[in-house]
Amino acid sequence: MYAGGADVFHCGNVRIHRIEDYQGPGFVPEGMFPNIERRMLQEQWAWLVPDFYYPDLDRLRTSVHSWVVQTGRHNVLIDACVGNHKHRPAVESFHMRNAPWLERLATVGLRPEDIDVVFCTHLHADHIGWNTRLQDGRWVPTFTKARYLFGRTEFSRWDDRRPDYQPTALNEGAFEDSILPVLEAGLVELIDDGHEIEPGLCVEASPGHTPGHACARLRVGDQEALFTGDILHHPIQVHYPEVCSVFDDDSQQALRTRQRILEASVDRDTRLFPTHFAQPSACRVISGPNGRFAIDWAADARP
Repeated sequence: MYAGGADVFHCGNVRIHRIEDYQGPGFVPEGMFPNIERRMLQEQWAWLVPDFYYPDLDRLRTSVHSWVVQTGRHNVLIDACVGNHKHRPAVESFHMRNAPWLERLATVGLRPEDIDVVFCTHLHADHIGWNTRLQDGRWVPTFTKARYLFGRTEFSRWDDRRPDYQPTALNEGAFEDSILPVLEAGLVELIDDGHEIEPGLCVEASPGHTPGHACARLRVGDQEALFTGDILHHPIQVHYPEVCSVFDDDSQQALRTRQRILEASVDRDTRLFPTHFAQPSACRVISGPNGRFAIDWAADARP
């Protein structure tokens, strides 16, 4: 089990940094996962408490963080968290935040202008917030020298200028303050399944949570890292993939995608890097009892 603190991982010679925006109490279990059963929590109690569940609050412990992948060619930011000063009344912990995310980025020696590529696994508000920041009353791109990569299908889903746009409370205002400014600045590149960010780092379609949700897979020699976005929201879903998030656009498709990813990763040297797992945040999937999956927390995290 995780001993604390470290936020740097390695895949071969590639360094991977976790940049935290929020970590702490999240939803009550049924508020996040409508079909969860209390027996599931009891069966996994030994590792859930206290790292991933607060029994006194009856709330899941969650995180919102970015991953920065330093390949030697580029600094690639995967998912841009909640951001500051964003109007997000649907989720209290997202609303009008003033968090030191940029200062945490600086602790790994990076300034916003050092980021070469921003890849958003999908365009929910808690994955795009730091795409922009408030400057003199205007939303401007945070990463002024970066290419912002958005899935073409995903962009269409959340483009609120479209006559067929279907709003959600979670994403109210997010396109206007976190997508449109980088689009108008000419920094956006719409991409499709299989897009190569650079040699060894490719985008893979993983629909369900949203129509255009995508992962990024890094291959370095015989090692792999898979940045899974919201295929998995909480470690309980590794043990019980059938537990589905209330935020999934298509829960059955999300379940099929999650099952496929877990089956392809089990007992392999593939580290999963989800966006919402509390520390240590990265893990391997291994065979568990009764034909289920289990978790091996990444042992190579180090400062």
